[in-house]
Formats: sequence, C-alpha cells, structure tokens
Amino acid sequence: MARSTPFLRLVLLLALFGVFGVLGFSPATQARESYPGDTVALDQLPPEAAHTLRLIRRGGPFPYPRKDGSAFGNFEKRLPPKARGYYREYTVPTPGSRDRGARRIIAGEGRGGDVATSGEYYYTDDHYRTFRRIHE
Repeated sequence: MARSTPFLRLVLLLALFGVFGVLGFSPATQARESYPGDTVALDQLPPEAAHTLRLIRRGGPFPYPRKDGSAFGNFEKRLPPKARGYYREYTVPTPGSRDRGARRIIAGEGRGGDVATSGEYYYTDDHYRTFRRIHE
C-alpha cells in the first residue's frame, strides 16, 4: 500500500487541477474576468498612441505596413472572445526603439465591421500581457 500512496497523491492532484480548470479558475479566465474595468483615457496614453489611432481612423499610412492591420489572434484570451479576424493590431512607436517595441493598439471591428469607425480600441504597452480599453 505504501508504494501506491505517491501515485494516488499524483492522481488526486491532477484531478484537483482538472476540476479547477473545468470550473473556470484558469489564469486565462481570471484575465478575462478582471478585464472589464481596465480602461484608459486617450489623453493619458503616450502621444504616439493618439497618432496611431488617427492613422487607424483614416486607413494609414502605417509605419509597419506588413504588420500594422494584420489579424490579432487573441490567443491568450485577454480580450473579449470574438471570431478569428475580428481584431487587428497596430504598432504604437516607441521613441528610441530600434524595432517595433512592445506598444500596440488592438482594434475591434465593432458592429459595423470596420476598425476605422468601431470605437473599439485597446492599448497594451507590454506586448499583449495586459490591455486597457481606450475611451475618449
């Protein structure tokens, strides 16, 4: 019986983690649940974010045309779940950075299907780890 005790403990531990996942206590679920209150006023963001938002609304031109406007997958599920292709990502330049940096605006299509007019914009400054919905 002593030999099966570690095995039983392992099985119980795995079952316990499985139950937590089924009940919705996963990190991704916690991120979704904590998201709705995370907003930021446009005037509280860096000036480059306001510039990027103006470019989105007028359809460009964008500083990274191969990347800006591409589909954002929302694989971490930190934004409200939507159909694939609903979200688009845009670079918010970081002064002094030699690459695109970590800052982005993610634009949702909204009800009209157009990111330029949807009013659904999210800002991240840590490369998709956290998001705040932009309100104007």
